[in-house]
Amino acid sequence: MILAIPDVLTGAALAAARAKIEGASWIDGRATAGHQGARVKDNQQLAVDDPVAREVGAQLVAALQKNPLFVSAALPLHILPPMFNRYSGGQTFGTHVDGSIRTMPDGRRIRTDLSCTFFFAEPEEYDGGELIIEDTYGTKSVKLPAGHMVLYPSTSLHSVTPVTRGARLCSFFWLQSMIRDDARRAILFEMDVGIQRVAADSPGHPGVVQLTGVYHNLLRQWAET
Repeated sequence: MILAIPDVLTGAALAAARAKIEGASWIDGRATAGHQGARVKDNQQLAVDDPVAREVGAQLVAALQKNPLFVSAALPLHILPPMFNRYSGGQTFGTHVDGSIRTMPDGRRIRTDLSCTFFFAEPEEYDGGELIIEDTYGTKSVKLPAGHMVLYPSTSLHSVTPVTRGARLCSFFWLQSMIRDDARRAILFEMDVGIQRVAADSPGHPGVVQLTGVYHNLLRQWAET
């Protein structure tokens, strides 16, 4: 499942966060790439321990934890601290797949079920820079407005096309979901959305309670905590 999460950050909060990361110290993105990624990766990143990256990353995670669409779709168990990258002057990231295991700052290892890309720059500010995701149902090109984020399975092959004008400024990170299987996670998400629609259209309908019970019983069977 590939899902756009709109308006994670907006207005003054988005502008302030962008200004902070734009003014930070950028390094060669290959410094944090694995063996496969280093061969196809050409961008800049903020160091993992950069104070600005930590501050803005914590702000982004806090916003997502309050975002009902994100929580419903991702059912997050562990969220890795966000990282930040910048592409300009023809920089690109060739086709690759994200590593299956990442390490949290406290040393815990987590499974990467879902990948996240949050956009700081508006689409018209740069040419190229599309996130290309090879999905089960075909290839999708993603280039979202500033403040929006895309959520997609970490098992997907993906790439970033060359940025030929301006600069593409994003945050990227991973999470471990309570639901390991993407198909089961999609079922629960669609059911949750359906329950909310029925509840809004027919307040007090007894079917809402029944469907909610089914949702939680499935979650109880499938969840890892």
